[in-house]
Amino acid sequence: MQIGIAGLPYSGKSALFSTLLCHKSGSDSFKGKVESERGVVKVPDERLDRLTAMFNPKSKVNSTVEYLKVSGLESDQKSSHGLPPQFLANMKTVDAILLVVRSFENKMFPHPFDRIDPKADIVFANSEFLLADLTIIESRVERLEKQLRKIQNDADKKELDILVKCRAWLETEKPLREFAVSPDEEKILRGFQFLTAKPILYVINIGESQIPETESIIHQFDDLKSESATVTALCASIEKEIAELEPEDQAVFLKDMGIREPALFNLIHRSYELLGLISFFSVGEDECRAWTLRRGSNAQKAAGAIHTDLERGFIRAEVVAYEDLIANGNYAACRAKGLVRLEGKEYVVKDGDILEIRFNI
Repeated sequence: MQIGIAGLPYSGKSALFSTLLCHKSGSDSFKGKVESERGVVKVPDERLDRLTAMFNPKSKVNSTVEYLKVSGLESDQKSSHGLPPQFLANMKTVDAILLVVRSFENKMFPHPFDRIDPKADIVFANSEFLLADLTIIESRVERLEKQLRKIQNDADKKELDILVKCRAWLETEKPLREFAVSPDEEKILRGFQFLTAKPILYVINIGESQIPETESIIHQFDDLKSESATVTALCASIEKEIAELEPEDQAVFLKDMGIREPALFNLIHRSYELLGLISFFSVGEDECRAWTLRRGSNAQKAAGAIHTDLERGFIRAEVVAYEDLIANGNYAACRAKGLVRLEGKEYVVKDGDILEIRFNI
């Protein structure tokens, strides 16, 4: 699953992407020739750090989230001609959108529309996403209507019906992510990869002087928040400086700036949650690891995240909550209090669960 990083020229998306790569997972990154740059980034997790300290394993493995910085907006556009077709095509492949929005002044890098107005930039980008979706719908509706005049087909009728509904919704200037559809309708729409249907994270890129006002700046965009849309703010230039420091120097820098932790960590967590993902853990002397799982998945699916053989031969999952293990200090104390449970394949795994899978092939 991928999150596509988008933004107008000089919004700071390249700085943000390079900062994310300071936290990349191994060598899972590449630069495409033209189309994109990709980075698989570790998800910071204090819970995994504490479990690692408890079990002292040979290795620690974080969950990851993948970011894709697509090309297409790097040219110095001075007028509003809409988002480039190649950019829109690339964005269709991602599962969620991270929109970097400029809120800082820098005369060396003028805003392409000669303004510093984050809300106007958001309206512009969302309007272009919406128009792109409408264009696809108009074209498909016209084709379906021609087909249905020649021959009546139930599948075509159903597709036409839902597309007409989507068109009406978009014409009210609302994104499709807020449009309720049935499971059958969702299957029909899935292949279109509509941009306004994708979850979106707005990242307000602020100046260094605005850092003390971060929370109040975020609240200015509360009207954008929904189940599939969220907002955060950070100073990409400062985050880049922090990421490039050694751990000891990072701590000093953060203290001097009055910052508890890099704002980038919050962005990564929000990205992970936006994709509907949670982490569960496996622990032991060899490895402590955070595994990625879709929220609402059952124990058998969790077993499959570890290895397909575990899913196929799943018998039971031994489960203890992270909070219970930390509070009691070890497995023995948790067992004595009945906090270690055996759960079947339909058990819905919770964020932070520690699992040991029992299986038989």
